[in-house]
Amino acid sequence: MLDTAQAVLTEDIRFPSGPHQLSARLYLPVTEPQAAVVLHSATGVPRDYYQHFARWLAAERGMACLTYDYRDFGHSLKGPLQAARATMADWALIDMPAARAEMRRRYPDAQQWSIGHSVGGMLGPIQPDIDQIDRMICVCAGPVTVSDHPWPYRALALLFWYGHAPLAVKALGYLPGKALGFGADLPASVYWQWRRWCTAPRNYLPEIGVTLPEARWAQSETPVDLFSFEDDDLVPSNAVWRLADLYGPNAHRHLLSPGEFGLSKVGHIGAFARRSAAVWPRLIA
Repeated sequence: MLDTAQAVLTEDIRFPSGPHQLSARLYLPVTEPQAAVVLHSATGVPRDYYQHFARWLAAERGMACLTYDYRDFGHSLKGPLQAARATMADWALIDMPAARAEMRRRYPDAQQWSIGHSVGGMLGPIQPDIDQIDRMICVCAGPVTVSDHPWPYRALALLFWYGHAPLAVKALGYLPGKALGFGADLPASVYWQWRRWCTAPRNYLPEIGVTLPEARWAQSETPVDLFSFEDDDLVPSNAVWRLADLYGPNAHRHLLSPGEFGLSKVGHIGAFARRSAAVWPRLIA
């Protein structure tokens, strides 16, 4: 389908990730793209949330952009959510590389960019295909733990991990995110792994080389930029810099203020909202 107003082609596709087929949408410029971008979503954020940013990349920067939903979530969910068995590790170690493989297959001559929002960048240093990424951009991504959150947000996080949410997951067999005000329903297996990591002193880091692969990014020459926003209470900058340490000494750290862009707030999710379009050139500069 061609959006004549912005000269952007869109195509709905499915691509394989292990035994799963993931639902995706491609945003394409009318000319041959010089860069192929995979946009990896934050936890519980559907692919369509990123449509305005993806359309801007295609229309204004001439880049192809793939948005998709992880297995057992959003358009990629097949069957009842209670039967889902996906974990965050599955999303990061299988689905994200599969999405990049799809873009390499379609655009073998283009630069291969990976943009990860929150969990979309959090496990980048341990992914298996880092040698095939030309540029990594992480936005509001870091191995956060409860003690990182400022008050009063920390109280909400404690409630989410120790209060009504785990009780609901046990009762229903999935996280009723919509009912709890989280925004999206998630598989129980995703919630439990997420909970284990976010309530541990160092999140998933002690599992590297044990239940998770070794971190190899520090030996890579692939450039990586990590962006943190001053008003992000969910993944504050100290957690983002913890991830930067894992990416290695060549990782570039950027602490941004909403006021720099004429915005009153950005927070954890807002960087990719249409109202935050002033931020977008900075993220890909």
